Amino acid sequence: MSDICLCTEALSVGYNGSTLIHSVGLTLRRGQIMTLIGPNGAGKSTILKTVIRQLAPTGGAVYLDGRNMADLSEREIARRLSVLMTGQIRPELMTCFDVVATGRYPYTGRLGILTPEDRRKTVQCLELVHASGLADQDFSRVSDGQRQRVLLARALCQEPEVLVLDEPTSFLDIRHKLELLAILKEMVHARRLAVVMSLHELDLAQKVSDWVVCVHGDVIERQGPPEEIFTSNYMMELYGEARGSYNAQFGSLELEAVHGKPEIFVIGGGGAGIPVYRRLQREGIPFAAGVLTENDVDFPVAEALAAEVVSVRAFQTVGEEAFQRAAAVMEHCGKVLCPATEFGLVNEKNRLLRDLAQSCGKLDEI
Repeated sequence: MSDICLCTEALSVGYNGSTLIHSVGLTLRRGQIMTLIGPNGAGKSTILKTVIRQLAPTGGAVYLDGRNMADLSEREIARRLSVLMTGQIRPELMTCFDVVATGRYPYTGRLGILTPEDRRKTVQCLELVHASGLADQDFSRVSDGQRQRVLLARALCQEPEVLVLDEPTSFLDIRHKLELLAILKEMVHARRLAVVMSLHELDLAQKVSDWVVCVHGDVIERQGPPEEIFTSNYMMELYGEARGSYNAQFGSLELEAVHGKPEIFVIGGGGAGIPVYRRLQREGIPFAAGVLTENDVDFPVAEALAAEVVSVRAFQTVGEEAFQRAAAVMEHCGKVLCPATEFGLVNEKNRLLRDLAQSCGKLDEI
């Protein structure tokens, strides 16, 4: 059996015969999470809707287990591929168990009567998503996070080889986002499930994906493992000019620096400076930071938010030259903050900077 369970060939997608994105080349393997990212309106949902046959392709084909999906019946597709799209269903008078059980319909007869085995699998899928306690509850009355878990259980109840999700974490709080993605990861590893989805949260996409597809303009601009895709420069290219920056190390966004001459000098390091940098940025106060080694966890945040950063190369000791540069910048600041509390051989000069600030009456409480 081939490791490839879904792929596209010269696929073009769009609406009413008009192509929006051409040459869509995707290859999804078993036990892999593929994530589509890109700006709003780039066409991520259009690609997914074409893959699941909600939209007809304007060219090319989609293959499921090596067979052209255009040649497969709805029942054949439903036994191999399940879907969890953004448009939430609103069934009337259905319990969560009833909703999950609809995932068994590709396997039931025309009357849709559940066998004891179908019921057992429905219960099992509720357990997989930690939703057993919701079985008898009215689906329309559960929370968004609970509803998303129930819909995931329904998708898993189809026993698919491929699971397609369109922005599955939308409208969920952080707990339920993490819970949903953790369940997906478990299913991918335990069942060799293949997942293709779209996500807006870059930090989550960077951490959960095995393969990332970047939709930009009318093409797939780039695709590859997250280590190659999520670089600070490329993320800003993909999403266009922005008032801020993307931090590839942390997988997070930073707002733009406050412009102007530094009013405060921050002696940080080891992560101690980060909350101070962000507070000063929020308060609209331009500041300088130092002395930081370029491999210090503080450095990328300081580089993004500070008006000026005094630094030395990675793994180097803060020497006299860097000390003098920092002292010169500090001299023109009205106040000095020192969130750093530990000093050693590498950053001993920062302790001397703190002492200098104290002797000049500039050292202030944080």
